[in-house]
Amino acid sequence: MGDPKKTKKHFERPLKIWNKASIEKEKDLRNTYGFKNKRELWKAETILKKKRKSARQLLAMPLEKRIRKERELLDSLIKMGLLGEKAGLDDVLTLSVETLLERRLQTVVWRKGLANSIKQARQFIVHGHIAIAGKRVTSPGYSVPTESEKKIGYYAGRKLELQPKLPPKKHGKGAPATAAAQASGDAAAAEAPVEGLEEAADEAEETAGEKGGAE
Repeated sequence: MGDPKKTKKHFERPLKIWNKASIEKEKDLRNTYGFKNKRELWKAETILKKKRKSARQLLAMPLEKRIRKERELLDSLIKMGLLGEKAGLDDVLTLSVETLLERRLQTVVWRKGLANSIKQARQFIVHGHIAIAGKRVTSPGYSVPTESEKKIGYYAGRKLELQPKLPPKKHGKGAPATAAAQASGDAAAAEAPVEGLEEAADEAEETAGEKGGAE
C-alpha cells in the first residue's frame, strides 16, 4: 500500500487579511450566503480568479490558436450558469464573485423556496434532506449546473413542511414604540417629583435642629 496523497489547497488566502474594507465585504457576503467560514468564500474567489486568468491568456493569443480553447472555456461557464449563450471572453472578465455564489447548492435551495432561510438551507443539505435527480448531495458549496437546477428537491420524495415565517414583533399596547420615546419617558420620570420626598427632607432638617439645640 502506497503513501496517501497529500491534499492540495483549493483556495488562496488574500494577501491582506486584516484589510477593513475586505473584512466588511466578507461579513456582508457571509450573512447573505450563509458561509460556515471564510474559506468557502476564498474557494469561490480562487475559481473565479483562474477563469479570468484563462480568459486573459486567450485574449493574448492569435485568433486561429484560441478558437477551440475559447469555446471550451465559454461552454464550461455556460454549463455552470455563469454566462449566457451569446457571451464572449470579455464577459468572463466582468464576472463577480456574487455570480458564482448564486450557483451554490445552498443558495439555489433557498431561492427555490425549499427552506425559509439561507441557514436552514445549509442545515437541510448537511443533514441529507436535499437531492439532485434523486441523488443525495450533502455539500452546501456544490456548484449546480443549469441542467440540474430543475431536478433539485427533497431526498426520497419526502416533503418537509416548513413553518410559516413569523411577522416582526410589535410593541404591546401602551409600550413606547421607539427608543427615543422610551428615552423621553425616562427623562420625564426623572424630572417628576417623588411623592413624600420633600416632607421627608423637612423632617430630617427639624430633627437635626432639635439635636443641635439639645447640645
